[in-house]
Amino acid sequence: MIESVKMRRQCMLDFYSHYEHLCALQGSVPLQAVKANLTEGALDLVVDRIKAADWAPLLNAIRHNKTLASIGIRSFHQHGLGESGVERYKTYFRRRIPAIRSKDLTGHLCKAIKGCLCISDVLKNLELQGLLLRERDLILLTKGLAAASSLESVSLAHCPIGDGGLETICQSVKNSATIRYVNFTGCSLTWRGAEHIANVLKCQAMKRHGEAWAESLRYRRPDLDYMTGLRRITFNCNMLVGDRGASAFADCLGEDLWLKALDLQQCGISNEGARSLLGALRTNTTLVVLDIRKNPLIDHVMVKNIIERVLMNGNSANSEYKWLMSPSSKDALKTRPKKRTIVLGSGRKGKATIRIGLTSKKSVSPGKKNTSVKDSYSPKPLPPGTKGFLPWRTAERAKRCSSCGVQLLWPMLLLWHGVFPELESGGIPVKVTVESASASETEDTEDLDDVIHHPDLAKSVDKTNVTKYQQLQLKLEECMEKLKEEQRARVKAEKRIVELETENARLRNLNISLSEVLHAQSVAKMILEDEGVLGSIENSFQKFHAFLDLLKDAGLGQLAVLAGIDQSDFGLLGHPQMNSTLSKP
Repeated sequence: MIESVKMRRQCMLDFYSHYEHLCALQGSVPLQAVKANLTEGALDLVVDRIKAADWAPLLNAIRHNKTLASIGIRSFHQHGLGESGVERYKTYFRRRIPAIRSKDLTGHLCKAIKGCLCISDVLKNLELQGLLLRERDLILLTKGLAAASSLESVSLAHCPIGDGGLETICQSVKNSATIRYVNFTGCSLTWRGAEHIANVLKCQAMKRHGEAWAESLRYRRPDLDYMTGLRRITFNCNMLVGDRGASAFADCLGEDLWLKALDLQQCGISNEGARSLLGALRTNTTLVVLDIRKNPLIDHVMVKNIIERVLMNGNSANSEYKWLMSPSSKDALKTRPKKRTIVLGSGRKGKATIRIGLTSKKSVSPGKKNTSVKDSYSPKPLPPGTKGFLPWRTAERAKRCSSCGVQLLWPMLLLWHGVFPELESGGIPVKVTVESASASETEDTEDLDDVIHHPDLAKSVDKTNVTKYQQLQLKLEECMEKLKEEQRARVKAEKRIVELETENARLRNLNISLSEVLHAQSVAKMILEDEGVLGSIENSFQKFHAFLDLLKDAGLGQLAVLAGIDQSDFGLLGHPQMNSTLSKP
């Protein structure tokens, strides 16, 4: 085997080794940012400071990669934001635009990601954040998503792809058998984009209904959680979605059995769209997260009702689908320290300032006196130079400080007595400036740390009990409503039964009367038929007697005697003899 081919195949099994090999072939130095952000098979890279010349080995390494399980390419460049006055008016400086903003480089990046998706069997997470993706870039990305065999999560957060770009992406997401989570936060989408996602959900629902029917044969029970399709959709920060987009989501959520989480923060939804989503939750029992927070046009009561309805669908504390916590703009300002000044001693010869970084929950303003009795106590100071002399302000503040403050003030006292004895003897005032956070900021920071270390608030026993109590109360109210509805339905059913029994009795009586009439008609008919038979028999006898009379008149009466016919039979009953009709004149 050729040595270069062997080396390339070996390097494909290790991303960073392959990247170093490509850099050596190009004659460039590997970027430290790549190694620093490569941890446990995941590459998460901020690319705003990567030059155009350094992109070629990185893209080639990504294209032939088979080991990375997660790839994240992020750009936080915002054109026209956060610039100073000089940069805004371009008087002396010009802001540098990152190389990733060029259309050629984004095309090469999407082509490399497409190659990685086509050959990798372990890549599960793909995040492209803040990139300016064009139509051709999205087409390349769509082809890669269609060929991916292991990709589960796709994020295009803050990439302004628009509704047309989302429609292109949906062509591959719709038919994907592995993608379960999509993130389109801040992608400049409108209600048309919401309709594209809703159509994807409907198409996947039709396929999965067929799979569920096939698995339910032979008395089997289909496992809905292991079927393919989307499980979470994040649509935050798209203000033009509005009520029309919410209605599009509500139409497909009513009969959906697979989607678990839908995030719609800051989507411009009002009470009308919230009501449509609440109506969909009446029939949907699988959705465990429906986040419509930070939509100021929705009433607080409506938001509470939707969240309570969603919590009834499942225990969100044990679910793998958590509620997203968006960072606040005030969090960055909470850690900014403030300055405070403590003045030690008094005199006329000058001032000495010592700055100490101290974290304390109490805020002391410079130059202000505390009005408490303890702080207003002022003992008679000893003259400088006397044994046991200690500035009283230093002693009082040393008593009030916490353990951390005491540890920081003791070096200051040693410095006071050892390094600056002439300042002590001369009575020169010393000004100490302590940098600390205010009480409210420190408490907020501690709360934020608690949230960071304990993101799952349901782990707290008290809050868990309150949540369970609320859920049980909601279930009790729902059961009471169902009981009342069932009682009303039972009363209606009983009334209906009485009406049907009355109608049945009436019909039974009518049937009996009709059967009696029919029986009478049949008897009369039989009687009429019997009378007709008797009449025909009587006519036959009359004709026979007339025949005998004719024989007698013809002189053939002896034949009748020989036949055993009595002479009295020649006369008809109630009729005259017919011989007169045949006698001669």
